[in-house]
Amino acid sequence: MRALYSYGVAGLLVAGAAWLGTGTLVVGGNGPGNGETPIISLIDKNAKVAEAEHHEAGEVDPHLTIAQRVAEASGAAAPLQSVRTETYRMQAFPIEVPLRGRTKAKSVVTITPETSGVVTAVKVTKGQQVAPGDILCTLDQGTRAAAVAQAEAALAQAQVNFDTNKALRDKGLAAANTANALESALKAAQSGFDQAKAEFDRTDVVTQVAGVVQDPIATVGAMLSPGMPCATIVELDPMLFVANVPEARIARAELGLSAKVTTVTGQAVDGKVSYISALADEATRSFPIEIELPNKDGKVLSGITASAIVSLGTIPAHLLPQSVLTLNDNGELGVRAVKDGVVAFYAVEIVSDSRAGVWVTGLPPLVDVITMGQEYVVPGQQVNATNVTGTQDSVGTDAAAEGVQS
Repeated sequence: MRALYSYGVAGLLVAGAAWLGTGTLVVGGNGPGNGETPIISLIDKNAKVAEAEHHEAGEVDPHLTIAQRVAEASGAAAPLQSVRTETYRMQAFPIEVPLRGRTKAKSVVTITPETSGVVTAVKVTKGQQVAPGDILCTLDQGTRAAAVAQAEAALAQAQVNFDTNKALRDKGLAAANTANALESALKAAQSGFDQAKAEFDRTDVVTQVAGVVQDPIATVGAMLSPGMPCATIVELDPMLFVANVPEARIARAELGLSAKVTTVTGQAVDGKVSYISALADEATRSFPIEIELPNKDGKVLSGITASAIVSLGTIPAHLLPQSVLTLNDNGELGVRAVKDGVVAFYAVEIVSDSRAGVWVTGLPPLVDVITMGQEYVVPGQQVNATNVTGTQDSVGTDAAAEGVQS
């Protein structure tokens, strides 16, 4: 008997499962096609009725918290969303452009004689520092010394003739028109002497620039003529740093901008931009520039790899922690802030990233940025903001910002 009862219950369960599997409810005992209702439609109908009742009761803000929804349903004033803010003030952010390049001697001068002759002495050695006026090498004087002596004697005789004639003219013993001829002769003798002396001086080959002596250097016994090198001088003061500026930043480059150059040997020198090319490199689309560096001690050598930081001035910006950055519904990067108790979104542009935070532009001079809770509020929403930096006086903020921009 107990077995029959168990089998009966199991049969009823199987029949109910089969009926549910059909997905159809027959109302009033009507047959198939008469009054049949899909079960799923009943579920949708009940959901729509509930949704209609929900809308009749009033629209619910999806951004409200559970406590706010409960308060709204009970007719009480909904509590404001709490957020934490910090006040950030506009600062002067220095714009610096890093460059990679190398040092380069300002000039490499080949010192040549102005006359021909055999080298009788070389006064310098390779690597020696020289100053303007130093003698590098000496040529054979040949007959130049005799030419100077002869010209000097002729000048002395012309001077005596002119002085004697002047004395006679003063006494009335010589005609006045004789002075012109003697004066011309004196000038010619003076010119002859100057030329002979200059030719004699050319036997000493001197440098007009300061620097370090390099090859090629003449040797004793070599025959030199104008254009042939006596020695080569590398001018190290000032030294140049040469590099290329990307075309995207060339508009900010100006002559006289301050720069700090650091070589791979650890030398750090301050300089200024002295040259900006008007033509871009065809391959890299960058512009060659030169930075002039003082190098009185000659310790910065030519051809050393170096890096430079060129200061392009400052712009007004804010230094913010990276955690406050967020995206709005349009995918714009910015921050949420509180102004007069209402949330506002400010789009920003990152200009630099550092260990201290990110430098951004696009914010008012003084702004209360939401540092905690920005994910739970939307622009236009009233909030209960707690400023952890304290109340700051905004008087003079606009003037300070104008000072930064200028």
